[in-house]
This record gives sequence, structure tokens and C-alpha cells, in this order.
Amino acid sequence: MHRLTAPLLLLALVACGPTGMSGPSMNNRMSSTATTATDTVESTEILDREPRANSTKVKHILISWKEKEARDPRGQARTKLEAEREVRALMKQIAAGAEFELLMNEHSEDFGSAATGESYDVAPDAGLVIEFRQLGLRLDVGEVGVVESDFGFHIMKRVE
Repeated sequence: MHRLTAPLLLLALVACGPTGMSGPSMNNRMSSTATTATDTVESTEILDREPRANSTKVKHILISWKEKEARDPRGQARTKLEAEREVRALMKQIAAGAEFELLMNEHSEDFGSAATGESYDVAPDAGLVIEFRQLGLRLDVGEVGVVESDFGFHIMKRVE
């Protein structure tokens, strides 16, 4: 084997982790390699911790962009960078005390929950995308976090 090949191969194996794969593990923890970017709007510190409950209720604000095949005209006209800016602006408003339900009604691109203000029941077997379940089960009551799914960014607040 070439002198440089062995160290590079070893480095690649270490980077892949013990199974050589990344993503959700058997205990439904998100792989830390998927959430290490420092400039992400996702709540990596929340996603990296153990679930807080087996069942929760959350409200959310969906912010999408054109590459996510957004159904809302706002998302259809937005880039991912613009979506990230929108998420950061909304998170600042929430941190400053803005009422989550009002922001949800005005900004969410999830037609159902934006109009009704309803919360979603989150459980490991709920019919929701895995990223939504992962964050929803790791939030403390009253805590707000962000996760990305195939639909866009979900700003989620645990209400129960």
C-alpha cells in the first residue's frame, strides 16, 4: 500500500464513526456529525441531547424555500439563505418576548396549523417527519428550537 493511502484510509474510517454510517441510530439520537456546523440555524445543542419525554405537544412555524418545493408563495420565492435570515429574525422576536401564536399565524407556511393555532402531538411513532419528532421530543416545556426537514425549517415550541 502507498505510504499516504493507509493514513488517509484510517482518517476516513475515523470520520465515519464506528459503523461507517451517519444518521439516526437505534436509540433515535441524531448523529453529531450531521449537526456540527457553527453557522446553522438548527438547534444542534438540543438535537444532541437525550429525549426529554416520550410524548409532547408542539406548535411550529414552517419557513420554506423554492428548493424544498414550497407550497406557499412566500417559500416559492425564497432562497435557503433568505429562509435562514427569516428564521433568525423570528427567533430574535421570540427571544424578545413576541407571542409565538401570533408569529405562527403571520409567518408559518404550514397552512393547517398556521390558520388554527393547533399544536401537534409528537411521539416516536407519530406520522411526522423524523427531524420534527427528534426535536419535538428533546425540547423542554416552553423551549423553542429549530430543525430542518424536507419541508423547510421548523421553528418549534413545546407547549406540553
